[in-house]
Amino acid sequence: MVIIKTTCPSCGEVDLTAEKVELRIALGGTGSSYAFDCPRCTDRVRKPADSRVVQLLISGGVSPEILAEKAEAPVERTAKVAAARDAHPTRAHVVSRPSTPAITYDDLLEFHRELESGVLENFLRNAAA
Repeated sequence: MVIIKTTCPSCGEVDLTAEKVELRIALGGTGSSYAFDCPRCTDRVRKPADSRVVQLLISGGVSPEILAEKAEAPVERTAKVAAARDAHPTRAHVVSRPSTPAITYDDLLEFHRELESGVLENFLRNAAA
């Protein structure tokens, strides 16, 4: 199990699992954030997430929620959101597939190679365009 280290403004450094972190990716490139309930003080903490933080959280197993830009035409925004959701399942999609097989070591290596190839950066760049 991957442990995600982050900080609570009140408690300092805390350890979380991927299931305890909510990641929201803004298609416009600005406004992405992650949130969690502090395991010590139970406060809700929300922090900004640049592309590096997004990549780290996704590689740690956090399922992203894709947010649409507000300034776009509704048809364009709907198409971009649909494409992003197809590429990255949201928490609702993950929950609806309880029979999904466990991730293997080979799956993890393949995922690591994909991340190194820049696929996430390309996706975020294309989604923002």
